[in-house]
Amino acid sequence: MNTHHAVPGTVVCVVHEPGGSAAGRSQVFGLHGLPARGQAERLAARIVERHGTFSVMLDNHGSGRHTLTLVRHGPDGGTGRLPPELLADLMVLPADAETVPLGGAQRGLVREAVQSDGDRSRHVEQLTWRWTGPLDTARFVAAWQSVVERESVLRASVDWVAAPRLVLHERAAVDVVRHSRTALPWRDLLARDRSQGFELHRAGLLRLTLLDDTPAVGAGAGPSTRVLLTYHRALFDERAVSVLLREFYRAYLAGGPLPGGERRPDVRDHARWLAGQNTDAARAFWTRAAPPRDAALSPGRPGAPTGQSGPAQLRRRLGPARTRRLREWAAGWGAGESSALHLVWALLLYRATGARQPVRVAFGVYLSARDIALPGAAHAPGLPGGSLPLTVTVDPAAPVGPLVRRVRDAVLDMSAYPWVSDELIREWTGRGEDADTMHTTLFFDSLPHLSPAVRGELAAQGIRVGVPHLVGGDTSLAVTLVARRDPDGGLCLTALYDRQVLRDTDAAQTLAQCVRLLGALAEFTDPHATVGQVLGALDGTHVPRAAPRPPRTGVTGVTVLRRGEPGADVICLVAGAGVVPGAYDRFVRRHDGPERIVQLRCRGVPPVLPAALADALTGGGRLLLCGCGPGALTAYGLAHTLPAVVDPVVVMTGVGGAEESAQALSAGLRSVTARPGTTRAGTGRAGTGKAGTTRTEPTKTGP
Repeated sequence: MNTHHAVPGTVVCVVHEPGGSAAGRSQVFGLHGLPARGQAERLAARIVERHGTFSVMLDNHGSGRHTLTLVRHGPDGGTGRLPPELLADLMVLPADAETVPLGGAQRGLVREAVQSDGDRSRHVEQLTWRWTGPLDTARFVAAWQSVVERESVLRASVDWVAAPRLVLHERAAVDVVRHSRTALPWRDLLARDRSQGFELHRAGLLRLTLLDDTPAVGAGAGPSTRVLLTYHRALFDERAVSVLLREFYRAYLAGGPLPGGERRPDVRDHARWLAGQNTDAARAFWTRAAPPRDAALSPGRPGAPTGQSGPAQLRRRLGPARTRRLREWAAGWGAGESSALHLVWALLLYRATGARQPVRVAFGVYLSARDIALPGAAHAPGLPGGSLPLTVTVDPAAPVGPLVRRVRDAVLDMSAYPWVSDELIREWTGRGEDADTMHTTLFFDSLPHLSPAVRGELAAQGIRVGVPHLVGGDTSLAVTLVARRDPDGGLCLTALYDRQVLRDTDAAQTLAQCVRLLGALAEFTDPHATVGQVLGALDGTHVPRAAPRPPRTGVTGVTVLRRGEPGADVICLVAGAGVVPGAYDRFVRRHDGPERIVQLRCRGVPPVLPAALADALTGGGRLLLCGCGPGALTAYGLAHTLPAVVDPVVVMTGVGGAEESAQALSAGLRSVTARPGTTRAGTGRAGTGKAGTTRTEPTKTGP
């Protein structure tokens, strides 16, 4: 059987008339934008497979139009609202794609990215390194394409209509661009690449850019190329990228193709493993270990607004000799240098409080999602970890040695549950979704390096490759501190910080003081040395200031975008977090009908029809509730709370580009506005003007 794939950029539009359902037991949906009947049939089969309490009747009307009738089995088979996941499945293309729920920190990263008001650079990371020697572009592309075919996560896009999840596509093309040395300066290329961001609804959240550079100096050095690898943190971290790079080098050395099939386990296996976890022990642990609500979180004393914005980056380095002494000091207390770093950060948070008595401080520690009991997970890309809050009491009169042990033990205890997310912790401890459990986080990197054997094979072909390093990144917190060992044994610290919270000078002081304390720890060999004595190493230095983080606010209410003609229908565009930026603007510009157009911005489904929207309906026209992505679910939910006399029509689209989403809304509305007068029950129902009918029953029927 031939497989049909969605036209690139296609967005499904679903039209639903709550008052037009048959016999009080079905819900009818008009589907627009499916280019082939086979797609609609697979979509119907997907609904039955995933939602076994429904049977489905599919009617084909030609020209990409279909009607889907859902009947719920069981004694409660009424017209109650359908599950959000089912509605989302109606709007995902390709219809035969597999979806994987996102959990842990990935879910939060996607939500932050899609709620960033059009800032496409959120959570975009850039790694760069130098390639010295010949670089065959065709072979380079073929090698990466081979990796794409092996790794399902490289063929994934993101859908967030109901909840963030991956959509795994059968095929995807690697994105590689090569520039000549005179094309543009390297700094400008980095900035342009970062601002480009990613279209999360399109497969391929990783790309590569090559820039021909000045030839390397030295006998036989050959040409030089700068390689830039850009990826989205929702799917990849640096460890995942290092795994992908090893696969790429193997493929390049083999001439392009990579032997073997898809890697398993992958994100699908991880999702199934995660779904089978018993959360009782994790919940009990985090109920005890979560930071108290009064824990000190800020990296600085309260300060005025910074007048700055955007993410920034700083680097400092602890030399090899001082790093060796730090490692020996930590080992004397049965800990590693990562525990020493956690200790120092706790001291800096304590110092920022200005207190002299014991204080509980909390900050994030990055845990790898691969440290789980799933065989093979350690080498599976697409399983980025996340930060979980570490809480410790800092007492200036207490000895510092036992404190580093307590920090070590706290991290070991947390490591038993690397799959837990900050979102789950807030839920388990009864905190709101906007509550903070940490303002800063630490990531101690221990990336595997390229093996000597692979380097030797590359050298045999006249190629030398550098160690990738981070050149740009983003943080959802005030500070994200990344520590990694240099090849010469030093310790490099990279701070990604939010300039709305920390001025550049305060961020520089914070990082410099961190390095200063790390270097000073080795001097405190007396087992009775106190925390206060260690902090004395910072006497005479400024305590950084931190501005409060801007509150998450959203304007709610109804805005009139176009007055329309008297008595005309009212198009209500439902806005909110996750709606594709620009989609509604494009729709309004292209729509030339007589309808009045308003925008409803809300968080969740309003319990009653907002007064301003009710006033807009006084002319007698129909209410056409329209939504893209999460706005579609809100429109559907609102329609099912309204009194029968309102009799609304719902026009819903999945997630897509702004232009494609606007086109999908227009297509759905044309099918509604082409029928003048009041919406009639049964209009567009199954069995009316159909070219063919397919009925699909669930494999398990209800009682």
